[in-house]
Amino acid sequence: MENAKPVSKPTSTASSPSGHRVRRAVIDIGTNSVKLLVAEVSGNRVEPLVERSEQTRLGRGFYETRRLQPDALAHTARVVAEFAAQARELGTVALRVIATSAARDAANSAELTAAVQKASGLPVEIISGEQEADWAFRGVTSDPLFTGQPLLIVDVGGGSTEFILGEGDRQRFRHSYPLGTVRLLEHLPHSDPPTHAEWARCRAAVDGYIEQVVHPVVASELRSFAARAVQLVGTGGTTSVMARIELNMTDFDRDRIEALRLSREQVRRQRERLWSLPLADRKKIVGLPADRADVILTGVPIYEALMERFDFPELRVSTRGVRFAAVMEAAGGN
Repeated sequence: MENAKPVSKPTSTASSPSGHRVRRAVIDIGTNSVKLLVAEVSGNRVEPLVERSEQTRLGRGFYETRRLQPDALAHTARVVAEFAAQARELGTVALRVIATSAARDAANSAELTAAVQKASGLPVEIISGEQEADWAFRGVTSDPLFTGQPLLIVDVGGGSTEFILGEGDRQRFRHSYPLGTVRLLEHLPHSDPPTHAEWARCRAAVDGYIEQVVHPVVASELRSFAARAVQLVGTGGTTSVMARIELNMTDFDRDRIEALRLSREQVRRQRERLWSLPLADRKKIVGLPADRADVILTGVPIYEALMERFDFPELRVSTRGVRFAAVMEAAGGN
């Protein structure tokens, strides 16, 4: 969900338990980008009004030092202040700022919270991996498309990937793993265009982590559903971009994205195409925002490897996740 995606005010008359909608906003500071959601909220129903994303790459240079870098900190604080100003102009009654993987792992996270507070006047909630997983589940399952069926929800972020297994409103398993697009990009630098040997190293790293760390736990949880089919659902920037590429989509159409079912073969073909091109040519791919043309290289292989190792024939895409759940909860009126 890159760049500004304003949506006209909804005409639905759905109301909250108190009989009215409230306009809320959440700003999400991720390892790769800062995202804004302004929405009309009524109970568990979220009607987005504005969604924006700007890459600040908070995790750049982080994984060697465990310290957030000054330029990335300053850029992130400026973007949060800009998004907060827009949210206030739109008349939000509650505005919250959350931060995820890079912020919770950093030795100097206090510098981030201080910079954001100074720039925007807002406190930052640094959420745990378990909270991030919980919100990813709640956000995805707020969509009627995914009610009444077992789901394995996978949220690939810049610094971590959340796995949540559940059905209806009940979670059976949730965990956050230190596997992410920016993290992999920092650990596995590549040429331009990337070489076959560099691809092999990336795939070996992803396969090895899934086999040794993820599979023993998640496979055991999946067996709890016995013969019932579990649907793989991806949420977050990587899968939204994958859907837009597959649909040759120049805009952002939530309904079309969420109706798509990406086959294992389609995911493999996307990865092969992305890894065959130099950065300048990847930036020309319809549906792929230019500022994500580097991190998409390490995002798609995670889903490809998961589909192969767990034998999922297709991948569904949800554009609802952490921010949808966070905005459902009232946070002080800022």
